Amino acid sequence: MTQQLSHRQILLIYSGLMLGMLLAALDQTIVSNALPTIVGDLGGLNRLSWVVTAYLLTSTISQPIYGKLGDLYGRKRLFQFAIVIFLIGSALCGISQNMTELIGFRGLQGLGAGGLMVGALSIIGDIVPPRERGRYQGYMGGVFAIASVVGPLIGGFFVDNLSWRWVFYVNLPVGALALAVIAVVLQHDTERRPHRIDYEGAVALTLGAGLLTLALTWGGTQYAWGSREVIGCFVVGALAVVAFVVVERHAAEPLIPLRLFRVSIFNTSSTMAFLVGMSMFGALVYLPLFFQAVHEVSATESGLWLLPLMGGVLTASIGGGRTISKIGRYRAFPIAGTFLIAIGMYLLSRIGVSSSYPFIAAGMAILGVGLGLVMPVLVLAVQNAVDPGDMGTATAASTFFRSIGGVFGVAIFGTIFANRLGYWLPKDLPANAHLSTKAAGQLLHSTPAELAKLPLAIHSGLIDAFASSLHTVFLWAVPFGIAAFLVSLLLREVPLRERGAPPVAAAAADASGEAAA
Repeated sequence: MTQQLSHRQILLIYSGLMLGMLLAALDQTIVSNALPTIVGDLGGLNRLSWVVTAYLLTSTISQPIYGKLGDLYGRKRLFQFAIVIFLIGSALCGISQNMTELIGFRGLQGLGAGGLMVGALSIIGDIVPPRERGRYQGYMGGVFAIASVVGPLIGGFFVDNLSWRWVFYVNLPVGALALAVIAVVLQHDTERRPHRIDYEGAVALTLGAGLLTLALTWGGTQYAWGSREVIGCFVVGALAVVAFVVVERHAAEPLIPLRLFRVSIFNTSSTMAFLVGMSMFGALVYLPLFFQAVHEVSATESGLWLLPLMGGVLTASIGGGRTISKIGRYRAFPIAGTFLIAIGMYLLSRIGVSSSYPFIAAGMAILGVGLGLVMPVLVLAVQNAVDPGDMGTATAASTFFRSIGGVFGVAIFGTIFANRLGYWLPKDLPANAHLSTKAAGQLLHSTPAELAKLPLAIHSGLIDAFASSLHTVFLWAVPFGIAAFLVSLLLREVPLRERGAPPVAAAAADASGEAAA
């Protein structure tokens, strides 16, 4: 049952949770501006994307595992463990001597990040009743918005004034503070109970998600779609997913209990989370590069240019959360949010070399408001619909589907971008340029000053090819936004509970007569 804590006590606990979430959120954005410098120092341009993918993949795969372990062992100690793993990974990333080491240590860092995200949301579910949870979870959305703005700014500052290694070292003091705050303010913990860890399910899930991501990343870029490497990853990955379902059906303590899929709110929210995550992570990764390459702003300035997007997320997540807590209903928010996401993505698909910043800012602001209205509500709806005994598992599953959507989105849209760049470069570059797609991609990661030194014809051709390729990326994101809107219409409205009592009646009705316990 949810502890009845005062507003001041909840805010104290929130301070520790938000520091932990800040670590995970900051590391998704702070590294991007340092990637060109990292490649210049360590080499390995052909493996550049894996610096991002390794982190996203391990953080995604570990989320259901953390959710189940939190239900079994208690969330406080597991949250602290995740912080320690994250800090160890950060320190090792900072001392990496080659690209292989960096990719491996980024994977270790991601293992900690998965626990930070799931742990924080699950602890919120333990200490705050659903009716009051909206306004507090809105603050978490604000953390991600702030990290998305501050991350590129800090990353650009470190690269320009210190070293790329400081984008990892900066985590150490923040993590140490988070550990201290959590140790002091968080007294609540889940009571331990007999358990059996679902190792078979964890292995099957890891293989399935990892191999499918590998296939989507390799397809059309490193290998042809019909190559045995890509087809082999697809086949074995799909078989691993089937094996995961079979294992979960018979496991004593399943990683993701199949009974959750009998709850329509869980299914609808998870599907929306996957589609929104795919659209958001897959497309937005290119905006800072667009600003730097096309509008020739610095890495630090490109972070400032993202303010309309993050301002929209911050305003909508906090304002929407407080409104939900006041009225006790949530269904209208993700419906409006997914509609705005589709509109925002469409507007961004219209940007080009001659687009003015006010037009770009309008598209980003609309997209940001849509994201802010959707993302916090999906976790809240799931937590309100399941039994408290499944709180951590259901929260982890919900964030897992959003994150796996992001992983797939990065892979799919990265492939689309690379293919379109390969199509447009021969058309837009002068015939005597003799630039490969890989070489052109490396030039696009150059600083504005370096781009300005290129011959005018090559510089102009690169920018035109990049803008045309980016148009296709955003245009492909629009159907996913529309699909998320259509799915949102199926979301059931279950009034938010005033206290943390088990939602037996609501869950039973939602499961068509079978209690979601």
